[in-house]
Amino acid sequence: MSKSLNGPLRIGIGGPVGSGKTTLCEMLLKAMRDRYSMAVVTNDIYTQEDALILSRAQAISEDRIVGVETGGCPHTAIREDASLNLAAIDELNHKFPDLDIILIESGGDNLAATFSPDLADLTIYVISVAQGEKIPRKGGPAISRSDLLVITHTDLAQYVGASLDVMESDTQKVREGRPYVFTDLLRRESLDQIIGFIEKHGGFVAAAAE
Repeated sequence: MSKSLNGPLRIGIGGPVGSGKTTLCEMLLKAMRDRYSMAVVTNDIYTQEDALILSRAQAISEDRIVGVETGGCPHTAIREDASLNLAAIDELNHKFPDLDIILIESGGDNLAATFSPDLADLTIYVISVAQGEKIPRKGGPAISRSDLLVITHTDLAQYVGASLDVMESDTQKVREGRPYVFTDLLRRESLDQIIGFIEKHGGFVAAAAE
């Protein structure tokens, strides 16, 4: 049964290429699919590679994955003209009227890419320690104002000369009190914290208590 009178919770997951967006989607789907009716929309410029990755990983049944080929700049499909994604969501809603959560993974883009409020109810932005210690302090609307910032690949810090303490200090400055999580997704570190954020801010905790 859907927990929302307005339809499923739509979670936008954005971030640069290689930051860990698809891995985050995979881990969330595998951890939450037994409790919630879920689906996912992936965005790629010219292919449906991320959709295929999720299918091969058996994160969720293939009919619950829709791959959108955006063409051009991927941020356009999640911000200025979200029609392709909205059509994909409509398709999933018709196929699975009991949906609780739809994950919307953006194509890899720059640090300024944000989701249209017409498309996503919650936004999670993913950056990687492997992209360098300075990434958090670069700021930008996605890093500073997303609902949750997820910083992945903490296990690689020593190999790229990044200080997690410096990154956390910079993150606290640019986020100004907004939540963030450091994680090694392959080891599922802090995954429960991310799920807890989704359940709390998506209204699932309140619904379960009623």
